Amino acid sequence: MSGSHEPAFRVARTELQAFMQRALARCDVDEASRNAVARALVAASRMGTDSHGLRLLPHYVEAVQGGRINPRPAMRFTRRLPGTGYLDADDGFGHLAGYTAIEHAIAMADEIGTGAVAVGGSSHFGAAGCYALEAARRGYVGLSFSNADALVSLHHGQGPFHGTNPIAFAAPVPGQSPYLLDMATSSIPWNRVKQYAAIGRELPPGVVVDAQGELTVDAAQATSLLPLGGADFGFKGAGLAGVAEVLSATLTGMVHGFRMIPMSGEDMSTPRGVGHFFLVMRPDAFVERDVFDRGMLDYLADLRAQPALEGREVLAPGDREWRCQAHRDAEGIPLDSANVMAYAELAKALSIAALIEWP
Repeated sequence: MSGSHEPAFRVARTELQAFMQRALARCDVDEASRNAVARALVAASRMGTDSHGLRLLPHYVEAVQGGRINPRPAMRFTRRLPGTGYLDADDGFGHLAGYTAIEHAIAMADEIGTGAVAVGGSSHFGAAGCYALEAARRGYVGLSFSNADALVSLHHGQGPFHGTNPIAFAAPVPGQSPYLLDMATSSIPWNRVKQYAAIGRELPPGVVVDAQGELTVDAAQATSLLPLGGADFGFKGAGLAGVAEVLSATLTGMVHGFRMIPMSGEDMSTPRGVGHFFLVMRPDAFVERDVFDRGMLDYLADLRAQPALEGREVLAPGDREWRCQAHRDAEGIPLDSANVMAYAELAKALSIAALIEWP
């Protein structure tokens, strides 16, 4: 398959979201779940994170049809202390669990200044940034964490142990898009490896290893990711992955990633028991709101004004995503040839109107 980076087609975000809704409805997914999934996937692709956006829909359809994901969950929230709670996601979509948990965390933050929600019995929730961003867009500071099945080697380890275990942080900025950090604790996300393998694109050096533990740029040969920091400084990424693991698995009563059923494994009938953790803080619970707002504006102005290397640009976390979002909202969200074919096959299998007509 061609390694070209050029998209095969572009589609409007409304059309993409409508197709996702149709596909999930054919799988008997309830309205709240399909709204949350489509919302999160389109949000990720608008920001340029297709590996956690549109590319995931066929997998989710397979998982819900196989019984791994509950299409009509009865999620149950228990408020354990004034600022803490637990959400049992009832093996439903992680996207609905994430948005539901953030709503509860915001409600507690409104009342006492902070709100933290641990989530158990969930599934893959897409991009962690979606949930921290929801808090920031409503004026709060938000953090989100998740664990995942083992795909990332420990520092100097021989095989995978942690998941990609994302950490996301978002903060509101007056008159601007939020500050947004959304990162895997691995060198790169595993979904990006799969995406590159599907289109025959080489990976950057120093991010994955093959079955023999040797570095490779061939996505099809990758069996394990390196932790953030690579071969020399991977202890940093491995340590951050452990933080996400404790918050998402130990604090929620879920199994940790090493013992979790693989997301891409053959078993699509057994729920995986993914855990998440969310924290929301109201800035004026700590300092006057105008002081916080002014501080964010000053910090980002100073950051963006720093001199850059020749031919480079200094960006704040989120700047690249907002630029991509503006471009894709205007020009359409790109689908490469692999995704175009996958969506055409999905439409045919589900007997729904196609997103794009494909020969």
